[in-house]
Amino acid sequence: MDEADRDGPEQAHFRSRCSITRTLDIFGDKWTLLIVRDLLWHGKHTFSALHESAERIPTNILSDRLRRLEAWGMVERRRYTDRPPRHEYHLTTRGRSLEDMLLNVMAWGHAHLDGGFFNPRSGWSLPPSRGVIRDSN
Repeated sequence: MDEADRDGPEQAHFRSRCSITRTLDIFGDKWTLLIVRDLLWHGKHTFSALHESAERIPTNILSDRLRRLEAWGMVERRRYTDRPPRHEYHLTTRGRSLEDMLLNVMAWGHAHLDGGFFNPRSGWSLPPSRGVIRDSN
């Protein structure tokens, strides 16, 4: 994907007309959906809080992904102090619309990859299952 694809919808030149491909052009790296997860469910709204997540996203990548999410209308940046300038990041309605997809990805990971499961509505977590479930096919 070239740099223009990452800047926002008005500059996008997608690889194809396929909706899956276009979605992956925005969210297909290993960091972007984790940022959305933390903004959506874990109350992390500052750069430092997002950086302190268990996955420890490198700061240069975090900056890039936040800029991309903002350009795509998924995140809005709000200044909370002037000296030094500091910002909070909040999902827009468009960004919050990703919740069902994240829930499905998480459920699949819990069922098939022995991952934990977090219920954002109740705040409870399930530990990983007792073993990775392998399909017979």
